[in-house]
Amino acid sequence: MAAKKTIAVEQVRSANRRPERQTQTLIGLGLNKLGRKVTLEDTPAVRGMLKKVQHLVQVGDGK
Repeated sequence: MAAKKTIAVEQVRSANRRPERQTQTLIGLGLNKLGRKVTLEDTPAVRGMLKKVQHLVQVGDGK
């Protein structure tokens, strides 16, 4: 069975003074504080969420 692909995401900018929708997207990704890092499964839904907040996060490979 093949291993699932993952993406490493780190929040590099604050959600202060951003639209509520972007704040909620960060929370949905598991990010709510600066510097927090999470590893997420690489799915179309996660990719779409990352695209909405791409200016607030830094994305790497999930190794």
